[in-house]
Amino acid sequence: MFERKSKRESLPSYVLYTSPKPSPRPPRDAPVVLVAPAWSDSQPWRILPLPHRDILSPDSQRRSRMEVLREKVEEEEEAEREEAAKRAEWARTEKMMRPVEVRKEETTLTQEMLRDLEKKLSEIQIPISAELPAFTKDTIDISKLPVSYKTNTPKEEHLLQVADNFSRQYSHLCPDRVPLFLHPLNECEVPKFVSTTLRPTLMPYPELYNWDSCAQFVSDFLTMVPLPDPLKPPSHLYSSTTVLNYQKGNCFDFSTMLCSMLIGSGYDAYCVNGYGSLDLCHMDLTREVCPLTVKPKETVQKEEKVLPKKYTIRPPRDLCSRFEQEQEVKKQQEIRAQEKKQLREEEERLMEAEKAKPDALHGLRVHSWVLVLSGKREVPENFFIDAFTGHSYSTQDERFLGIESLWNHKNYWINMQDCWNCCKDLIFDLGDPVRWEYMLLGTDKSQLSLTEEDDSGINDEDDVENLGKEDEDKSFDMPHSWVEQIEISPEAFETRCPNGKKVIQYKRAKLEKWAPYLNSNGLVSRLTTYEDLECTNILEIKEWYQNREDMLELKHINKTTDLKIDYFKPGHPQALRVHSYKSMQPEMDRVIEFYETARVDGLIKREETARTMTEYYQGRPDFLSYRHANFRPRVKKLALSSAESNPRPIVKITEQFFRNPAKPAEEDVAERVFLLAEERIQLRYHCRDDHITASKREFLRRTEVDSKGNKIIMTPDMCISFEVEPMEHTKKLLYQYEAMMHLKREEKLSRHQVWESELEVLEILKLREEEEAAHTLTISIYDTKRNEKSKEYREAMERVMHEEHLRQVETQLDYLAPFLAQLPPGEKLTRWQAVRLKDECLSDFKQRLINKANLIQARFEKETQELQKKQQWYQENQVTLTPEDEDLYLSYCSQAMFRIRILEQRLNRHKELAPLKYLALEEKLYKDPRLGELQKIFA
Repeated sequence: MFERKSKRESLPSYVLYTSPKPSPRPPRDAPVVLVAPAWSDSQPWRILPLPHRDILSPDSQRRSRMEVLREKVEEEEEAEREEAAKRAEWARTEKMMRPVEVRKEETTLTQEMLRDLEKKLSEIQIPISAELPAFTKDTIDISKLPVSYKTNTPKEEHLLQVADNFSRQYSHLCPDRVPLFLHPLNECEVPKFVSTTLRPTLMPYPELYNWDSCAQFVSDFLTMVPLPDPLKPPSHLYSSTTVLNYQKGNCFDFSTMLCSMLIGSGYDAYCVNGYGSLDLCHMDLTREVCPLTVKPKETVQKEEKVLPKKYTIRPPRDLCSRFEQEQEVKKQQEIRAQEKKQLREEEERLMEAEKAKPDALHGLRVHSWVLVLSGKREVPENFFIDAFTGHSYSTQDERFLGIESLWNHKNYWINMQDCWNCCKDLIFDLGDPVRWEYMLLGTDKSQLSLTEEDDSGINDEDDVENLGKEDEDKSFDMPHSWVEQIEISPEAFETRCPNGKKVIQYKRAKLEKWAPYLNSNGLVSRLTTYEDLECTNILEIKEWYQNREDMLELKHINKTTDLKIDYFKPGHPQALRVHSYKSMQPEMDRVIEFYETARVDGLIKREETARTMTEYYQGRPDFLSYRHANFRPRVKKLALSSAESNPRPIVKITEQFFRNPAKPAEEDVAERVFLLAEERIQLRYHCRDDHITASKREFLRRTEVDSKGNKIIMTPDMCISFEVEPMEHTKKLLYQYEAMMHLKREEKLSRHQVWESELEVLEILKLREEEEAAHTLTISIYDTKRNEKSKEYREAMERVMHEEHLRQVETQLDYLAPFLAQLPPGEKLTRWQAVRLKDECLSDFKQRLINKANLIQARFEKETQELQKKQQWYQENQVTLTPEDEDLYLSYCSQAMFRIRILEQRLNRHKELAPLKYLALEEKLYKDPRLGELQKIFA
């Protein structure tokens, strides 16, 4: 494995040699290590191959693994001692061979030299990352966190002891490896094992059931914070609930949250602690192509060769010179070769410009990502997921430089394989203890299948029993996660991005994302494609919309050609599917596609230019498939509202029809052309399967009367026909006359339909301008926060319920309480006291009714007097009043009359209900058990 330690840390026991000449590449299967006695930035590193180690079988490895490791450690310690002795001897010899003056200069340092050295050292500036982490433990409020975040259970303490013991053994047996990332601190400064930080959770949203949507959600929802030290794993690993609350985190926080969601969805997912490239660690996508710009590969359909017919006509003899053709072919080949060379040079130049600068810390940057193994959820092969970007990568990708360890919610594994070739040669069989050292027994990963030779060595029953006892003694179950249930509110799930917006910079592209309903026009995503790497010249813009009332889904704008293409979902009032245009002015180049199932006429597409209009149909009862109209230019200039009164003059209408199986081919029209300027009609019929040509007919359309008013009679020269199989009835003038009359009616109908198509285009353009100006958004009836009608209805219902509750409380008031308080408590009422209480209660209630009536009457009279005074004032100053004063006077009169009418209604209603209320109270008093003496009197 690679050593990932900074320059100031103690160097490992192996040495990194530097050489001015590049060394030959070691064999592919040779394990290598990096060795470094001194740090050098100017000379290249050289990778030294180590001798091969035969991989033992699982059985022999289980028996002698500790002995092999012990021998290895002893050999390494002996080699280190010999090397240290050689270095010491070489240093003494060199020192003795130096001149005495040099040795004296080395040992004597004056105060002035020390001051100069201190001044030089103080001038050295250490580069500090400008992007300091904004998400630290100081910014987290831990007062509301549960107890599991602040303390450890006895089982967790036991697990931490096991992890410490495992880490000490690992450091002793593998001193050249970096320390393990086992139990970082959480947000409450409490050490927690990394596996218990994972909280498998199945989200209640169907969109978060698959890995790609989960990864994209984590990438969009969180903001990336770089590691404090790019060469070390973080000292703190926060819970997913805290990360979700603050929407910030480093690569380990991203991976922990994504892995929790994937395990909850049923995937075999693991968090990985390893090393990545600079772009991967910094979430730099400026050298990657945006996935939205990658066009799907078009499947090329092979054209089937048509077998030549037996009696086909031979092609004419080619009289061209073969020499000239060969010379032309050579010339074209040279031109193509020159173009390919120029293209290759241009590509090389671009690749050189796009090439990343060399990273001084390449191979040392710590990164975390997610590994998904095949097997569960029908995953065909292993792959990586970078939680920063949400993209998936192959395990052979060169961005992932090495793996130290990985873990899930059940166990922890250490990679024992060499990563000299990045992760390309790693085998992710976690049941192989030679390649992956696990921490806890009882892992759910099955062990390697044993061969017959290996199996014969463990047939001893005693060994099997001892192995079982040893495993039973050392087995340890992983404690439950200390993290609370991961919950994402519907509002947070809908908002996705922090503050509702996120910008991602790709290679020659920029992707912007917004939350739904954040923009008033429904814009949720915009992809801007540029021509250069500096992203200054815009090529095209794609904008995605949601919740639009006009069903607009995508708008594609090409800045080079000024072509705009609007894509619509089903449900538009005009059944639009695609609208391609350069200008919204009428009679300009445009293409409109429709949902044919939503239209009665079966129109699929309409293409329009300044002089033509072409329409394509499907599924019509008259089998019409195509209509093309040619126009003449207008004499007057067109206005938007003058198309109905001044339509474009039509020159020619061409119509094509599908085959009608109910008619014979010689009577089924395939193409019909109305030449309006020439007064001719041309017909072409369908060709029979056993024929090689089709019948044709042409009519000369003349007026029914001449200049003198005489009726024109049908003559044979008015119909020119070519029939493959002539028939008698088609030669008759009556048949030709009826056919021409029918065609005249069809011509009139076609002209009307073309005129209606022009009007429909104008209506569509007008509607689109109104929709773009309004860009109204639709709100679901289940969205109670944004739906105003639903909100008003809910508030009205709450108000009614509140009023009903107040009425119930009022009815539950004790009407005898004020009068019973005047009597001594606990004494039984006498007959005289009961009668007096009844009379006092009724008298008080009657007085209250009278006071209420007087109050309403007083308010009524007051409003009436004020209105009369206002009217008198108006009569006196009517001549000098301004229009504004008159409007104020009329408004006051309207409001005053409304108040007077309401008071009058309340007074009348009070007069009607007062006797009924009095009788109801009298009956309640009679039935009140506290006034039992009254019942005796009436009895």
